[in-house]
Amino acid sequence: MELQLTKPICFFDLETTGTNITNDRIVEIAILKVFPNGNKESHTWLVNPERPIPAEVVAIHGISDEKVANEPTFKELASKVHDLIKGCDLGGYNSNRFDIPLLVEELLRAGIDFEMKNVVAVDVQTIFHKKEQRTLSAAYQFYCGRDLEDAHRASADTEATYEVLKSQLDKYDDLQNDMKWLADFSARKRFADFAGFIHYDKKGKEVFGFGKYKGKNVEQVLEEEPGYFGWIQNADFPLYTKKVLTAIKLRKLNNKLS
Repeated sequence: MELQLTKPICFFDLETTGTNITNDRIVEIAILKVFPNGNKESHTWLVNPERPIPAEVVAIHGISDEKVANEPTFKELASKVHDLIKGCDLGGYNSNRFDIPLLVEELLRAGIDFEMKNVVAVDVQTIFHKKEQRTLSAAYQFYCGRDLEDAHRASADTEATYEVLKSQLDKYDDLQNDMKWLADFSARKRFADFAGFIHYDKKGKEVFGFGKYKGKNVEQVLEEEPGYFGWIQNADFPLYTKKVLTAIKLRKLNNKLS
């Protein structure tokens, strides 16, 4: 089943130096852009992370320091990446919890203020886990009937993710071929940021998802404990989390002044 799109969707996959959203860096990025008319374009870049790639990570994706030594840094690629994905919806495998948060961190570090307000994100892994509870390679075999060659290489994983989503739509009649519906279905929790430090409660209000104020209204905490804002801004939290927190603080201030 082909995807019913109202605007392009970019399936993307990252290979990285590790799994820490705040501290780790991209070493390879692949983007498969699918247009509403069915046309596709794909781009893959190796990226110099400007730091050593741990041996245990190289053992997984095969991208060594030597392989990326002469490749561009993400800052040098950031404008190209942003131009490719802006105005598009996003799709990936475990992308809501890892790839999107890390990509946004890299864009912010490069000085590009990427905004997700009008973007929906379809996480194919979540759909798969809700339906079958497997891995990407197993998902590709299960849905597409083929073995996934070159697993853990970004270009192979993005193409497989795209094919799996189309096969999921063929297999499950209750899945709607609509990117907003699929994004809602593949969301685990509603986060105000990407990393899950700030959640939405049942009333749509931001609440902290960690620490001593877990479950507490963000606006209320910032008003009663103003030093908490400064602590987060100076601590090792993702840049996008800090951006969201700043927006909440400014919104509260503007409401007081209006």
